[in-house]
Amino acid sequence: MRELVLRLEPGADLRRAVETQCRACLPGGGFVLCGIGSLMHPLLRLAGQDDETRFEGPFEILTLAGSVTPDGAHLHASISSAQGGVSGGHVLYGNHVRTTAELLIVGVESLRLSREVDATTGFLELVARRHEAP
Repeated sequence: MRELVLRLEPGADLRRAVETQCRACLPGGGFVLCGIGSLMHPLLRLAGQDDETRFEGPFEILTLAGSVTPDGAHLHASISSAQGGVSGGHVLYGNHVRTTAELLIVGVESLRLSREVDATTGFLELVARRHEAP
């Protein structure tokens, strides 16, 4: 296994930065094991919805997890408002870090991760194939 520890600075697009850093450091893909930090005006796609939901104001990232392949990231987060209300969903592009985001991402060197259309769901789904590490 190979680990990648990221600290994203204010203004960084969370999903885009994760994808960019993983392509550079974990070319076979990896799994976001944990993430914390804060966002300003987060954008999530809630369960069963087609459209994004924008939350106004500052939010804390309570949890962040998912998979990252060279084809892109599939990330879910739970976030908390200044009043303590919690929401969660699929992380979209346009989630800008407010003060910091700290993540641990792990790549499995014997696997190459990708996304392929699944005939059952119709969505790009995770596929893991064995690969001999150099």
